[in-house]
Amino acid sequence: MYDTILVGIDGSDDSNRAIEHALNLAERHDARLHALFVVDTRQYGEPALSSVEIVTDEIEDYGHSLLNDITDRADNRGIEVTNRVCHGTPDDELLAAAEDMEVDVIVIGYRGQTHDQPGRLGSVADAIIRMTDRPVLLV
Repeated sequence: MYDTILVGIDGSDDSNRAIEHALNLAERHDARLHALFVVDTRQYGEPALSSVEIVTDEIEDYGHSLLNDITDRADNRGIEVTNRVCHGTPDDELLAAAEDMEVDVIVIGYRGQTHDQPGRLGSVADAIIRMTDRPVLLV
């Protein structure tokens, strides 16, 4: 049913659950997994020679660390995985990646790292649900 799965990650608890769910789906369907971490330019801006560049570098390093963990977990389960860190707005970048990679399903957390209102859908999840015709699994 699924040949290609995209999981958006940000290090939140919901994102970690989405990763596990995406790994399980990929294993069950013998699917290729794509993992994407987005440095949110709305929050951090684009790097320039300033302290923002230092923060952006730290966020990128954090993203690479999360992605390396996913790669290790996928490799241990025999799942083919690619990962990428990019800059932009998370919903736009996830939607563009889903389109470019022609994924069959997008797996994301119900709420992200910056969402602090329990019980309410996060803004990225909400935007993705509204703006794609692909199946979206919220975890």
